[in-house]
Amino acid sequence: MGPRHCQSGSIGTDARETGVRETGARETRLSRLRFFVLTPEFYRAKFEPALSYQAYVATGKLEQQINWNNAHARVHLSDPQRALIAGFTRRMPVLVISGTWCGDCVQQCPMLDHIARANLKAIDLRFLDRDVNKDLSERVTICGGLRVPTVIFLNEDFEFASILGDRTLSRYRAIAMKTLGAACALPGAEVPVDEAAATVADWVGEFERVSLMLRLSNKLRQRHED
Repeated sequence: MGPRHCQSGSIGTDARETGVRETGARETRLSRLRFFVLTPEFYRAKFEPALSYQAYVATGKLEQQINWNNAHARVHLSDPQRALIAGFTRRMPVLVISGTWCGDCVQQCPMLDHIARANLKAIDLRFLDRDVNKDLSERVTICGGLRVPTVIFLNEDFEFASILGDRTLSRYRAIAMKTLGAACALPGAEVPVDEAAATVADWVGEFERVSLMLRLSNKLRQRHED
């Protein structure tokens, strides 16, 4: 009886462990699927009450607002970049999950505003606070975390087109060269000019990529007869 009891217990333990593994794997698959089941209706519902850049910055504390305004003043788009952005024709709703406290947001979100302002007819840029909108932010995690900024590009029907966050390649390269500093840069800290220009170029490139995606969409070409 003793040996049989031990054997039975072992089988029971193995079964429980197998069940835990299967449950964990199932939860992992479900977490991956959560992003893909976000519907255009859901995106529209999140987008419509989202804030403009200025209104979003105004939700921050005074020191945060100063940091954002200083960072905004340092952003520069070149004439060729402005001309490129001005040529976008399709409507592009862009939803940014952010935090006014986050250094990466302070440095990069003003760049997004400059890009949007270069073509307000096509680019509709809105902002949401990460912690207030966890029904969205928890479904678009990056590397398993609630990273910000996370930028979601949509088409005119609020269908998903692209997502980019929390840093562009140039910004990651710069941080890596600084020997993997703090996970989130200190708010208000100035970024070297070359790094800032490269990061702006990264963002302009992603806006251009999405613009071309929308411009070449068969569905949208048929709709607009172009």
